[in-house]
Amino acid sequence: MSAEPLGAAAPADGAHDAGVVALHNHPVPRALAMPSSVDIYDTTLRDGSQQEGLSLTVDDKLRVAEQLDHLGVAYIEGGWPGANPKDAEFFARAPAELRLGTSTLVAFGSTRRPHARADTDETLRQLVAAGTSAVCIVAKAWDHHVTEALRTDLDEAVRMAADSVAFLRHAGLRVFFDAEHFFDGYRANPEFSLRVLRAAEGAGAEVLVLCDTNGGTLPHEVERVLSEVVPVTSTDIGVHFHNDGGCGVANSLTAVRLGAKQVQGCVNGYGERTGNADLCSAVPNLALKMGVRTIPAERLERLTSVSHHIAELVNIAPDPKQPYVGTSAFAHKAGLHTSAIARAPDAYEHVPPATVGNGTRFVVSELSGRSTLQLKAAELGLDLDSPALSDVLQRLKHLEHQGFHFEVADGSLELLMRDAAGWTQPFFTLESFRVSVEHRANGEFTTEATVKIHVDGERVIRTAEGNGPVNALDAALREAIGSKYPALAGVHLTDYKVRVLDTDRGTAAVTRVLLDTTDGDRLWSTIGVSANIIEASWQALSDSIVYGLLHTQASEGGD
Repeated sequence: MSAEPLGAAAPADGAHDAGVVALHNHPVPRALAMPSSVDIYDTTLRDGSQQEGLSLTVDDKLRVAEQLDHLGVAYIEGGWPGANPKDAEFFARAPAELRLGTSTLVAFGSTRRPHARADTDETLRQLVAAGTSAVCIVAKAWDHHVTEALRTDLDEAVRMAADSVAFLRHAGLRVFFDAEHFFDGYRANPEFSLRVLRAAEGAGAEVLVLCDTNGGTLPHEVERVLSEVVPVTSTDIGVHFHNDGGCGVANSLTAVRLGAKQVQGCVNGYGERTGNADLCSAVPNLALKMGVRTIPAERLERLTSVSHHIAELVNIAPDPKQPYVGTSAFAHKAGLHTSAIARAPDAYEHVPPATVGNGTRFVVSELSGRSTLQLKAAELGLDLDSPALSDVLQRLKHLEHQGFHFEVADGSLELLMRDAAGWTQPFFTLESFRVSVEHRANGEFTTEATVKIHVDGERVIRTAEGNGPVNALDAALREAIGSKYPALAGVHLTDYKVRVLDTDRGTAAVTRVLLDTTDGDRLWSTIGVSANIIEASWQALSDSIVYGLLHTQASEGGD
């Protein structure tokens, strides 16, 4: 997609001259036009991994890369080779262990150091040794950073850009050039920022990526800068927006409208501070709303599953309110909405959920009417007659008066509705459970749980230890039924939340427990309410296991 650069790539020894020549070879102004397609460049494995609390092993990075290729992004930035042992191992293992069908792996680094030679710079040598066909290097495009952080002069910063790109091009690599802090730099000293771009362009960079490193640029500022920069460059423009002002996606869309042909960001908006532009929003907005080709069209329906799969790999619970891919993105609670959607889905859904691999959900609560319950039953494939619907409605009102909250507990709600339809869970029956906690003199705690369970007519008693009552109960229940249901090994809890409902009663208050559980593909929530927190936890835990077994068996063709 790249336009022809201003000058051919020069060897490292002549890179200074290439940069100087480029400064005086202003291209013929080109018109602003939205491209028909853009390249999606994912930096989850590098920029995204700088998010607080996100840490990836090499195996994790390989699995995330597989998912990104499955989605169909054009480029996957794998990390900074030589910066740490983890990234070095990743690039060493990638050729043998990654089979990329759609994506191109990219190694990330920086320009040479001030007043050094490109051909002896260790960072550049590591980029060449990484074995990727494309690299991305970052350079200072803000004069303030050059003088204060690099402690060098602006002419040297321009030469650093030209030298580094020319050296990598001479090594046969495709080069993407990240102009760091470009928007801040352009506001402060546009002449210098453009000099840096033209130096990289003249040395053979394939894409000039304008980076909003501080993340505070607003869409109208992006529009002004792009409308001035695009006409005076001939190389393809890319953009890399952080989300500190909440405008990462909006800025990306604005840039594409003005001619940007590469959009960098992260799946689920991961990244340092408040994150990078969320590709799970940018991609469908571009494809479905703006008519710009991004990932292969037939793969757009993979967006939700890939988003959730990667969230599982990085061990961060998905945001239910995330646009397009969140579990609440197409959830409807109000009776007026649900009845309208039954007749005309586009009345309250801005795109068909299936286009991004998501689905319509009807949220049920004590405020729901019979029509909402009927829609929810149909969604679950249940045939509830009028008496059964009335029964569910009355039970909902009674339980929510006690403190249950079924609109956030889809798993427990489904089990309640199946029970009203006459279904009885066949997996196990509880006889009793007991939990003991021992505080020893040395300050250590031990927790032990015993469950008495009936499975297929057999009475089973199992005891297990855990780091707390819920963990011990979970372990004991799994020991009791795990041999009968081996699929249970793939079902595990991802979140445990407790809320005190009537705080004025102190330690005698009623508590509500919410559990989030996953089998790697599906995510569900279950609920328990009791004045005894262990009992509330058991209710939620038992529902989570029953729901998991129900759907695991269904997917395997069981009853």
